[in-house]
Amino acid sequence: MLDPSARDLAHRQADAAAGAAGVRVESVADPARLHAVARLLADVWETPPGADPLPADVLRSLAHAGGAVHAAYGPQSMIGASAAIWGPPEDRDVYSMIAGAHRTGGGVGYALKLAQRAWAMERGAATITWTFDPLIRRNAWFNLVKLGATAPEYTADFYGPMNDVFNAGDESDRLTVRWRLAAFRPGRATDPAPRPSPEPSLAPDGMPYVARQGDAVWCRVPEDILAVRAADPARALGWRHAVREVFQAAEGLTAVSISRDGWYHLTPEPAPEPTPEETP
Repeated sequence: MLDPSARDLAHRQADAAAGAAGVRVESVADPARLHAVARLLADVWETPPGADPLPADVLRSLAHAGGAVHAAYGPQSMIGASAAIWGPPEDRDVYSMIAGAHRTGGGVGYALKLAQRAWAMERGAATITWTFDPLIRRNAWFNLVKLGATAPEYTADFYGPMNDVFNAGDESDRLTVRWRLAAFRPGRATDPAPRPSPEPSLAPDGMPYVARQGDAVWCRVPEDILAVRAADPARALGWRHAVREVFQAAEGLTAVSISRDGWYHLTPEPAPEPTPEETP
């Protein structure tokens, strides 16, 4: 069971993150605000008309079924949102379906994630699971380093073809993230241990991108794959296939961190240590 004080701390951490970002985060369930969430997500992903990532009626059903839709409000309007549903009850896991914000780099995404964590812990969840594009370095840093989650599973072309601005013309490979909620510690973002000398294999930019030592593997991703994709789709697809090859060959390893210069660190994930907030 989870100590009630851990849930209280989670809410205080969520409130602090929202305050630092200058937003107010609320759980929303009424149709009018869910329509606003659907429009915001469509704007963030720049999807074609009628192809919202999550339409308002789906969000309404999700909330009605016991899931959560969180919205982040700035001084004048909604600027971010997220949605989550429950996984199998025996897993005590929440599945985060989507999160997005008009403002990046200002802590809005962090505030949404901590609000989602507090909501999940209040209801007895132990973990939150979601997926992200392994080529987007800033998301990898956010997930693996800032939040302290791990990514034990790589799936090639997870969604199949996608038609939004960010994914069109690419293959939708994804890393699955698992975030142990009671183990989260804010402010611990650090680079992983030093990596060994890279192997001679070259990435599409002509630089090494793989290193190995014992059971561990390191794999580099580009600084801004979205810019690469916009300028040279063929080179972006080359990055996709190169990184996929490394991760698939490292099946059974877990991505536990990423360095600021874009090197994933994959290792056999150790058994999680008990945290003070978890009691028998």
